Amino acid sequence: MTFTICFIGANGTGGKIQKSFLFYYGNTMLLTIDIGNTNLTLGLYEGSDLTAHWRLATDHARMPDEYGLQFQGLLENAKHNKRDLTGICLASVVPQLTSRVVQACREYLDQEPFIVDVGIKTGIKVKYEDPKAVGADRIADAVAVNYLYEGPACVIDFGTATTFNAITKNGEYLGGAITAGITLATEALFTHAAKLPRIDLQRPPSIIGSNTVHAMQSGLLFGYVSMVEGMVERFRQELGPEMKVIATGGLAEIVAQETSVIQIIAPWLTLEGLRILWDLNHPR
Repeated sequence: MTFTICFIGANGTGGKIQKSFLFYYGNTMLLTIDIGNTNLTLGLYEGSDLTAHWRLATDHARMPDEYGLQFQGLLENAKHNKRDLTGICLASVVPQLTSRVVQACREYLDQEPFIVDVGIKTGIKVKYEDPKAVGADRIADAVAVNYLYEGPACVIDFGTATTFNAITKNGEYLGGAITAGITLATEALFTHAAKLPRIDLQRPPSIIGSNTVHAMQSGLLFGYVSMVEGMVERFRQELGPEMKVIATGGLAEIVAQETSVIQIIAPWLTLEGLRILWDLNHPR
């Protein structure tokens, strides 16, 4: 059983944001798994509380047994075991790994994962030209924003790709924009430009770099910040001036520190969406 309460709170920028939170009865324990191209992100929920989370490197060579043993180890690290689990909710944008992770969950956690796919209950209307082409992680993000913050909103996910996703005030997922992620761009420079080194993404001492590393850091970080600001303004022209801007993904905090257009940083937004999707499809 669920119920929803709403309150008005400051968003840190002087405006107001209405939030709707789902609260759950019972002692459910849900493992959420988001398989991305760069990271495999997991969260352990006790009711609606995220009590543990992990971000692992996606390894295309890892076998089901390796995943299974790793999952068991993570649960043990959180002082739990497979008998504590109520269920598993999984989203994947890496089809070749999905079956391996599913097999690991079956054999090592004794659970059949609930997979986010076309046809499940989401509570939102997907208005994309081909709904099946929308990544499961983007759907989970949209669902989380619709329930936790409400639209209109632009959700920016800083992953392997940087995606901008539009959610209307009526809870409709319109679509968005996709470009190469910052890490992908960094690797492209190293791979295709013979004299450019591989660098760590961090803030350089100044915008005008005095050496190659600082020049690359400036171009990548501040170039992406300018791109984000420009895209947010274009999205706002279509969604309206009240549009919220929510950032998620591993690099969200780094980018958000350099711009005022990002109002909310939600690093585990996809996991929250998976938790909500599980509850919508498993009413109690």
